[in-house]
Amino acid sequence: MPLPDLDHLIAEVDRTCDTAHRSGEQGQPDWLALLTVAAQLGGQLQALADDLVEEYVEHCRMHGCLWTDIGSALGVTRQAVQQRFHAPHKRYSPEAMTENLCRAMVHVKQAAVHHRNNCIGTEHLLWGLTAEENSATRLLQAAGDSPDAVHQSVGTRLSMGASQAAERIGWTPHSRKAIDTAEARSEQRGSDHIDCDDLLVGLAQVGRGVAATVLADAGFNLTALNDTSADAHPSDHR
Repeated sequence: MPLPDLDHLIAEVDRTCDTAHRSGEQGQPDWLALLTVAAQLGGQLQALADDLVEEYVEHCRMHGCLWTDIGSALGVTRQAVQQRFHAPHKRYSPEAMTENLCRAMVHVKQAAVHHRNNCIGTEHLLWGLTAEENSATRLLQAAGDSPDAVHQSVGTRLSMGASQAAERIGWTPHSRKAIDTAEARSEQRGSDHIDCDDLLVGLAQVGRGVAATVLADAGFNLTALNDTSADAHPSDHR
C-alpha cells in the first residue's frame, strides 16, 4: 500500500482549508488557519499510527513475546514500552467493581489461563461478560442481540498462546482503553463501581480488537444504549 507523500498531504490541507487562500491580507493565504488544519491532520495520522503499533503489540503480548523483545523491535527500552502499553493493575482492583463484574472477571482470567495467554485481551473480557447473566447480557438482550450467540462467537476467537505466567496476567492496550471508558461511564452515572454493562459499552466504544468486531458482527448498536442502559442496573450494584 503506497503511503501518502508530503505533496498529497499539503494538497489535502489546502482542500480542507480552501477558504484560507481567500481570507488572508494582501493576497497572502491565512497561514495560521492552514497550520491549524495541518496540525489536526498530523494528529489524525499519529493516532492512526499509534493504533497500528498497539494492534501488533497486543498480538505480541497475547502470544508470549517478552517486553524486552517488543522494546527492541520498537527501538526503545523494556521500561519505556511497558510504561506506554502495560496497564497498571491498581485501577482495576475488585474494590472498584460490582460483585457481578468481579464474577465475570473470574471467567475472564480463567479463559486467559486456559489459553496460556499472558495478557487479558478484549476477547477475554467479552467472553467473561457473557459467561452468565448480568447487566451486560441484559443490555445485549435489550439491544436485540443474543448473549449466548455473542459468547459462542467470541469463544471461537480465543487463541492458544505460550505463556507460563498465569499469575501475572496484564491488560492489552485495547482492554485498558475499554476499562478506562467503563470507569468513566460509571462515574458519569454517579457510581463508585464499574459494572458489567459499563465494560460492555467500553469494549464497543474502543472500536478495535476482537470484542469490537464480534459486537459489530452481532449488530450491537451503541446509539440505542440511552434508551436501554437505565434498565440494566437495578439488581447489580453492591
